[in-house]
Amino acid sequence: MIKHSSKWGLLLIGLFFTVLLAACGNSASSDDSSDSGKTSGNSTSNESNIRDVEHAMGTTTIEGTPERVVTLYQGATDAATVFDIDPEGIVESWVEKPIYKYLLDDLEGTKIIGEETQPNLEEIAALKPDVIFASKTRHEEIYEKLNQIAPTIAIEELYDFKGTVELMGDALNQQDKSDEILSDWNNRIEDFQTKATEKLVDEWPKNVSLINFRSDHARIYFDGFAGSILREAGFTRPKNQQEDVWGIKLSDKESITEMNADVFYIFMEDEPTVKETYDEWTMHPLWQKLDAVKNDQVYNVDQVTWNMAGGIRAANLMLDDLYDRFNLEK
Repeated sequence: MIKHSSKWGLLLIGLFFTVLLAACGNSASSDDSSDSGKTSGNSTSNESNIRDVEHAMGTTTIEGTPERVVTLYQGATDAATVFDIDPEGIVESWVEKPIYKYLLDDLEGTKIIGEETQPNLEEIAALKPDVIFASKTRHEEIYEKLNQIAPTIAIEELYDFKGTVELMGDALNQQDKSDEILSDWNNRIEDFQTKATEKLVDEWPKNVSLINFRSDHARIYFDGFAGSILREAGFTRPKNQQEDVWGIKLSDKESITEMNADVFYIFMEDEPTVKETYDEWTMHPLWQKLDAVKNDQVYNVDQVTWNMAGGIRAANLMLDDLYDRFNLEK
């Protein structure tokens, strides 16, 4: 009887220590798991949610993923729609006011916060944005005031639509999306060049003049939004249009010969005085001697998508035009 009691006692003691050790092990494992989870979470937060964005006005630290966005130039407003962002506020469009027609479905009803050259700071502040997209060209003088309202990212050149996409991707924590957008663009450019070369053979590349008529003069643009896209698409420029400047202003009809090229793309405002200038210049005898005119290669294009909008969507619409002009499959 005593023997049996001893055995039962030993068994009970062993069982007690087994349960105790298991409990301690689970507790330690739970603590380790908890600590590990906290460390991993902090590391991810630090690495992916806080980043320095370099831009035309310096370096700005962005924390988290901004949701309330304000855009102060047309190219950023355009790009916001490609990132599926509904801006809290945008500046008024130059024409087709207050919002360009091609963006109307995405932006109708969005708060207008002034003009690109003079945004309303009080209205911007009232929107409590997480980030503001501005341009050095337009907003350098008010940059510090904007930056006090919210972290402000500025582009160097208004027409740099690819730079705008990159900056927005960095600031909005959507770098993968910006890479995808630019990859799609590069693929389209390569496709256009290939198809233009195959179709036109020895007649490609074409040299081109980008012409803008005003109420009292005409201009040839060498660079800028449309100029940069034409160059990227493979077009060349006549020898007299290869200076590293925005372009030239032609004040009299005797300078029409400066326009000469294989192809003309013409944009202008829909104003009576502008139309009058256009009619006077295009009826001049010198106009009839230009290569593009003689070969029926003069095209009037949309001033919004070719000049005023300055965004990635407008760039793709302009490229659509080029496909259509040369009857190339998109």
